[in-house]
Amino acid sequence: MEASFSRRKLVTPAELKMLNTRSNLWGAGQMASHLGIILLVGYLHSLVLSTGWVWVTGFVLGVLLNFLYAAQHELSHATVFATRKLNEVFGRLIGFAMIFPRDYDQVMHFAHHTYTQSWEKDGELVREPYTLTTYLLWMSGITYWRNRVFGVIRRSRGVIIEPFIRAEEEAKVVRESRIHVALYVLIVAVSFAMQSWAVMVFWILPIVLTKPIHQLQNTIEHLGLSHEDDILENTRSTRTNALMRWLCWQMPYHTAHHVFPSVPFWKLRQLNAKIEAQAGTVHRMGWIEFQIEVIKRLMQKDESQWPQNEVWVVPTDGGRVRVAVD
Repeated sequence: MEASFSRRKLVTPAELKMLNTRSNLWGAGQMASHLGIILLVGYLHSLVLSTGWVWVTGFVLGVLLNFLYAAQHELSHATVFATRKLNEVFGRLIGFAMIFPRDYDQVMHFAHHTYTQSWEKDGELVREPYTLTTYLLWMSGITYWRNRVFGVIRRSRGVIIEPFIRAEEEAKVVRESRIHVALYVLIVAVSFAMQSWAVMVFWILPIVLTKPIHQLQNTIEHLGLSHEDDILENTRSTRTNALMRWLCWQMPYHTAHHVFPSVPFWKLRQLNAKIEAQAGTVHRMGWIEFQIEVIKRLMQKDESQWPQNEVWVVPTDGGRVRVAVD
């Protein structure tokens, strides 16, 4: 997709070359901190299983696990580590934990970047327009997990219905799905044989029950924005704090990421500042603010009835003014 604005007017080639530099050190630091806190909280969770504190540790553990998708996302872009193979290895491991196979995720996500907000081609937008009911079901995680689980099973049977998966990509997607399903079945079998609930207690229940928290970031990035071919109008950044930006691997700077997907996560804040300096401010809302506004609008009418080439979910102050980019 060729955006209707000029990227060259936002960042110079020399600046982009500098911003595109990968770093094993930065990648390892972020990965180690995220996985390390998961291990720590998991240990605390094991200590309080017979007490009421299990709800607190389980909640924190589930949120940390869900936001590992931010790591998988960056690993799919090969921007976490300078060593390409490390991106693949960690991407496959985390994709397994997310029940979101890496190859499939890459195909879907690259279609999302190539055809952002295109109903027919965007890999993350191939769905029916939301009604209030379907949106709340997606936010709850019910339809999210249904799609993830049954999608992997269906693809493992060789049934491909996704329009964004090209014929030459089908074999690797099917093979990957079969490996995942086989390993999930093995885990279940071993758990039954050992009479162990560890998989449920430390993985499945936390990640399933806290999915609505992760959906706050998933839904804010494009919903309610224009479907025109302009990244500055069809992508939204998130107004949040440093802790949440760490948890999201800097994806709250989502407009900057879409403008230059090759820039590593740890340089997105710097890239965002350069973009705003040239183009003015970008679309940005807070998580809760966005949810209130989108639910209010879906209570009025379904997504299909709102303007497709205009922004229809805006901050309570009426939105923002952006300097036009010719």
